[in-house]
Amino acid sequence: MSAAAKTTNAPLDGAQLEAIDTWWRASNYLAVGQIYLMDNALLERPLAEQDIKPRLLGHWGTSPGQNFLYAHLNHQIIERDLDMIYLSGPGHGGPSLVAAAWLEGTYSEVYSHVGPDARGLNALFRQFSFPGGIPSHVAPETPGSIHEGGELGYVLSHAYGAVFDNPDLIAVAVIGDGEAETGPLATAWHSNKFLNPTVDGTVLPILHLNGYKIANPTVLDRIPQDELESLLVGYGHRPYFFEGGFDDEDPAEIHQRFAALLAEVLEEIGRIRREASDGIREGRPRWPMIVFRTPKGWTGPKEVDGLPVEGTWRSHQVPMAAVRGNAEYTRLLEDWMRSYRPEELFGPDGRVVETIARNNPSGTRRMSANPHANGGTLTRDLDLPDWRECAVDVPSPGGATAEATRVLGEWVAQVLDHNRDNFRIFGPDETHSNRLGAAVEEGGKTWVAEVVDTDVDLSRTGRVMEVLSEHQCQGWLEGYLLTGRHGILNSYEAFVHIVDSMFNQHAKWLDATRDIPWRVPMPSLNYLLSSHVWRQDHNGFSHQDPGFLDVVMNKTADVIRIYLPPDANTLLSTYDHVLRSKNYVNVVVAGKQPGPQWLSTQEAALHCARGIGIWEWAGSEVAGDKPDVVLGCAGDIPTLEAVAAAKLLREHLPELRVRVVNVVDLMRLQDEREHPHGLSHRDFDALFTTDRPVIFAFHGYPALVHKLTYRRTNHANIHVRGFKEEGTTTTPFDMLMMNDLDRYRLVCDVIDRVPGLAERAAGLRQQMQDKRELARTHTREHGEDLPEITQWVFNDDDNTQGSGAPGADTGGDND
Repeated sequence: MSAAAKTTNAPLDGAQLEAIDTWWRASNYLAVGQIYLMDNALLERPLAEQDIKPRLLGHWGTSPGQNFLYAHLNHQIIERDLDMIYLSGPGHGGPSLVAAAWLEGTYSEVYSHVGPDARGLNALFRQFSFPGGIPSHVAPETPGSIHEGGELGYVLSHAYGAVFDNPDLIAVAVIGDGEAETGPLATAWHSNKFLNPTVDGTVLPILHLNGYKIANPTVLDRIPQDELESLLVGYGHRPYFFEGGFDDEDPAEIHQRFAALLAEVLEEIGRIRREASDGIREGRPRWPMIVFRTPKGWTGPKEVDGLPVEGTWRSHQVPMAAVRGNAEYTRLLEDWMRSYRPEELFGPDGRVVETIARNNPSGTRRMSANPHANGGTLTRDLDLPDWRECAVDVPSPGGATAEATRVLGEWVAQVLDHNRDNFRIFGPDETHSNRLGAAVEEGGKTWVAEVVDTDVDLSRTGRVMEVLSEHQCQGWLEGYLLTGRHGILNSYEAFVHIVDSMFNQHAKWLDATRDIPWRVPMPSLNYLLSSHVWRQDHNGFSHQDPGFLDVVMNKTADVIRIYLPPDANTLLSTYDHVLRSKNYVNVVVAGKQPGPQWLSTQEAALHCARGIGIWEWAGSEVAGDKPDVVLGCAGDIPTLEAVAAAKLLREHLPELRVRVVNVVDLMRLQDEREHPHGLSHRDFDALFTTDRPVIFAFHGYPALVHKLTYRRTNHANIHVRGFKEEGTTTTPFDMLMMNDLDRYRLVCDVIDRVPGLAERAAGLRQQMQDKRELARTHTREHGEDLPEITQWVFNDDDNTQGSGAPGADTGGDND
């Protein structure tokens, strides 16, 4: 049932109405000035060519509607003492949020060169979308922002992420009607099934219908209201409809009608929360939301060059382009700006009049100064248990078998227990499948929708967030982190690509904040990618893609970290590290199937601290002598194959000096001038030599290793084996052979590349080729790998044979 938009009462007294309307006019004036002017901000003289920017960049169409909303939200914050933040889905409307921050005084507090006076106003106008200035979107540079909005679709997910475990916070999510057409936004409406009114805050969605995208009408604006209402009711909301600005209605009446509607919505929110707190309300609330319909480019030029502008797609960006040097456009621009009556908005010194100031909340109640929008100020470090208590006992290399992510799950369960109000796990229905079951059992899965008897692990206060949408999980986690809390996103490796673009935007956000002094570092975005390319028993080619590492590597070195721990103890040590970090994107790839465990807790801690190191026990080099060949490896399965290849070489070519180098921190391969974790050329050469062949077994696409090492002295001798886009539903070892990453192929590579070895070891090479053929034939006949593969263990004269089958893959539920 929709709520009526008409009202006969007048909730605003004369002073309140004047303050809201004056604030709105001022923000509109500032929005136009930012797009067009570089001088003469107060129009103290007629506009001249030198006052107008030569390049006009920005978006006007959404700005006046958002300014109207912001003005009224400010009034309600003052009246009700609300803790509120504003997320702009149409975030390309940067002029409006920058204007709001300046009007509230926050902008001048954090940017002293943009003061609250005429000089500061000129600086505000000049810097917008100007070389050396600020972006046109609601960017990290904008006080009060946690959502840029330039890439549409995520405002609702971010808003819900912000209010989880924030019971007093209201996140207003303004959704553009073009944005509402995107898949991520359509899914995000279901976030209300995960919001618990007793422990979480409130999201107020405002669907801003103004009719057009860049050049086309919007779907939700062009469907009948009863159809739109049914859609929103179906999503679980109670929609309130408002329309204004389409006729000659007195602006005062528009303000009064919206003030009454907004007050009713906030009263309903308060009632829901009180009833939930008192235990009166059971089940999932039907939260209110607002459908706010206004003309695109409201209060702007009605027409330009005889063509309609206000209320059309022509107002989306710059209603009048190429104004500089065009006398008619300059006149139109000046008339437009003077229509807001700037003489009533600013004093002679350029400061806002007292009427505007009355509509500004004070201190941190200002949405542009709310500490939740600068999450690092509220961050509490996690209380992390000692990971060594969950570690695997490894008496000798390869002397134990474990599922790495299952071991991690035991530790993460303790992390959840120690941090019940500021740590959550997010994942698209795969947390159990990725072997984090202990964490699910400890924290429960958040669920506020219907529950039936056959459900398991569901909880209204759960700490594990699962919905079958990577976009949603990523958006929730980003909102949670941006407001100062901590979390993990676990996903199947192949399908994390779904959020490539979201990752990209978050990495850019982090990069930008490094140069903004008032932005306090916030918890890192931590990925755990499992069910990876080399272990896909229940799936096939569609589930085999390690390319997210390549996507991540394109971002700036200041914020990117990639880790490939080879066993459970190194995975534990790695995750202890990343959960303590700030302002990074940490990508950790680890398998969930049983595998050999190589390092004790002490060895794992040392190895992870180095990020790279020689495994002397795996190789056959002689102290003081230079190795004949280096076997490098990064990733759990490539490490297994490299160690197995080294063992074969030690058995068949005992005179060959083989060095095994394992890489946990992939950035260590890079030049120290390119990445903070990079090795110096001296240190890299010490590990990989300056002239010996290097056979590198890599988890991902081979080109990435070459990209990281192309400046190295010995790069010409580095030969990388990895995934080369060959896959199907097959056995684990057959998958390796399809991509030439198996142990037998690595032995052949050594024989082919060590000078003089090809002639001496021709027989061994032939034997290795025969082994591959026999292994392939066995899989076709028996449907499983050879026993010498599945039952392989690392064992030599110096090491005790481990129990179990480290190379075996027992399958699992990665479906």
